[in-house]
Amino acid sequence: MVRPGYKQTEVGEIPEDWDSTKLGYLANIQRGASPRPINSPVWFDDNSSVGWLRISDVSKAKKYLYETTQFLSQKGIENSRYVEQDNLVMSICATVGRPILTRLNVCIHDGFVVFKTITVSKEYLYYVLSDIERNWSKHGQTGSQMNLNTGLINSTSIPLPPIIEEQKAIAKALSDVDELIVSLEKMIAKKRDIKTATMQQFLTGKKRLSGFGGEWSLIQIENNANLKARIGWQALTTKEYLNSGAYYLVTGTDFAGGRVNWSTCHFVDEWRYDQDRNIQLKKGDVLLTKDGTIGKVGYVDYLELPATLNSGVFVIRPINNKFDPLFLYYVLSSRIFDEFIAKITAGSTITHLYQKDFVNFEFLAPDITEQNEIALMLNAMDVELAHLTGKLDKTKSIKQGMMQELLTGRTRLVDVAQLSQVA
Repeated sequence: MVRPGYKQTEVGEIPEDWDSTKLGYLANIQRGASPRPINSPVWFDDNSSVGWLRISDVSKAKKYLYETTQFLSQKGIENSRYVEQDNLVMSICATVGRPILTRLNVCIHDGFVVFKTITVSKEYLYYVLSDIERNWSKHGQTGSQMNLNTGLINSTSIPLPPIIEEQKAIAKALSDVDELIVSLEKMIAKKRDIKTATMQQFLTGKKRLSGFGGEWSLIQIENNANLKARIGWQALTTKEYLNSGAYYLVTGTDFAGGRVNWSTCHFVDEWRYDQDRNIQLKKGDVLLTKDGTIGKVGYVDYLELPATLNSGVFVIRPINNKFDPLFLYYVLSSRIFDEFIAKITAGSTITHLYQKDFVNFEFLAPDITEQNEIALMLNAMDVELAHLTGKLDKTKSIKQGMMQELLTGRTRLVDVAQLSQVA
């Protein structure tokens, strides 16, 4: 049933005053060109101001392209497709359907198309292309890698408000959310850098908390920690992983932001939980992966339900209160432990952290009171990062909802009657 004021089209339900229009009617879509052989140094010149656009440049950029990693010589420019700044470009090979607005002069190879002489709002078209990006792979040509052809792109229909003021209003609303996302990402990156620097200073004793002094002592995993893991004959098979139950099974893939993400955990039967008390998790346990991606660290700050481990994770607990578990978690998350892992894996393709190797890890630490204060300080930074990351995730989700509403006309930002008068 079509709602009053709307009509059913090949792009779905849209307002009666909107159009369903093919991309080929809105722009002159031109494919890039690649000089051959592509790796010849004759095509490149680091002193040039004309960038050579690659998929990796688009992947790491956001909405706008401000830089490229390579630049073309005059000969390279002549054998490529030259695109002036302030144009809309889209990848059509490998990472298909990724649009970008150029903010510098570039040349594109045959893995891109450029939308020239666009007759609608360029920003609006960018957001429409972003919205349908995930659908391109359903229709692209497959071979050694996915790709699109210009015929398919030209014939693709999109929803279009005919009055450019409405196109611009939609693009502006989505652009405002994009700016918020970028600002949150920059803030998170800055906070992470500050945390990394703080860890390096306070976990090595280069900087001390006010009111603390004295020498630091050597902490040795072999002598000062209790290290346990699921022993070989208790190994679990994936057939025993349950989707529901009363006993969590924690694996290395269930760590998120250094904490256990209980929502991703599987479950096991009660007898499997009872099988080994040594790996029944407790609040304050430090977890460390020993298989696959070795050295990934987790901290159990709370338990939703009783939980046990699979065979790929160590649980580490202090002996005689020798160290603060949260302090150890941050040490294992720092450059100190990274350097230890790099040393024991140097020149090998090791995919397992053996207990005989890990017990040799040692580090300097202050008394337990200062350890606790340092850990709490770093944890406060983590809490702030988690809050900002949650806000970022929520903003991205809001943007997706806005795109669904605004790009289909379900929600209108402007008065249609006023727009008609303007037109």
